[in-house]
Amino acid sequence: MKNLIRLLKNNRERFIKESIINGRRKYFSPILYSQYIITIPLVKEYAYGNFIDIGCGDQAYKKFILNSVSSYESLDVERRANDVNYISNICNMKMVWDETYDSAICLEVLEHVSNPKAALSEINRILKKGGIVIISVPHLSRLHEEPYDYFRYTKYGLEALLRETGFEMKIIVARGGLFCFLSHQISTIMNSLFYSIPILRNVFYYFNKIFFVYLPYLTDEYFDKNKRFAAGYTCVAVKK
Repeated sequence: MKNLIRLLKNNRERFIKESIINGRRKYFSPILYSQYIITIPLVKEYAYGNFIDIGCGDQAYKKFILNSVSSYESLDVERRANDVNYISNICNMKMVWDETYDSAICLEVLEHVSNPKAALSEINRILKKGGIVIISVPHLSRLHEEPYDYFRYTKYGLEALLRETGFEMKIIVARGGLFCFLSHQISTIMNSLFYSIPILRNVFYYFNKIFFVYLPYLTDEYFDKNKRFAAGYTCVAVKK
C-alpha cells in the first residue's frame, strides 16, 4: 500500500510539472478546469502595471499574465520555480516596500495560511491605492498539503475578511460544484495511476477530459445554478 501511495504521489507530481510544458494541466480534473475557465479571464482583464504573483508555486499562470502587465514578480514560501523573487510567508512580506504593486494574484493560498487576516493586510500594504487583487479560495476540498491546511471559505466569509482588511469586493464568481468535487477525486487517482504507462496515459487523458472533466462541469452548471455547492470562489477586490 505504501508503494502504491508513493507511486500515485510521484506520478501526480510528474503530471503537474510536465503539464506546464504540454498544456494538459487544464484537463487534469474538473476543479482545475473550472479554475482556468473562471479565473484566467479575470486575471487577463484586471491584471495590470507592476504585478506580483503571491503564493506562485510553479508559476502555472505566468504565461497568461505577462501580456497584461508591465512587470511580473513572484513570492512563495519555497522555491518551486527558478525565478521566484521573494521567499517569504505572505503574513509578513517585510522585504517588499509599501505600495509597490498595481495588481496581484493570490490563488488557492489563503486556505494554507494560519492567519488569513494578516495575509490580506500585508497584500493591502504592498498594493498601491486603488490596486487590484485577484483571489481564489476553495469551498469544497479534501485535506491537502497537510498539516498546512487550515480553512475553507464561503463567499460571505471571504467578503468579510476583505472588508476588514481594507478591500472592497468588486466581483465574486463561484467555480465548479459538487459533481466537480467528486470527479476531481477520481481524476486525481486515475491520472496518477496511469501516468507512468505511456499508452494508457494518453488514452485516459481523453477519457478523463470528456467524462470526468467536461461532463461533471456541465452537470454542475445545469443542476446547481445558484451554486449552493460551489467548489470554490474567485474574486476581484480593490484596495480602498
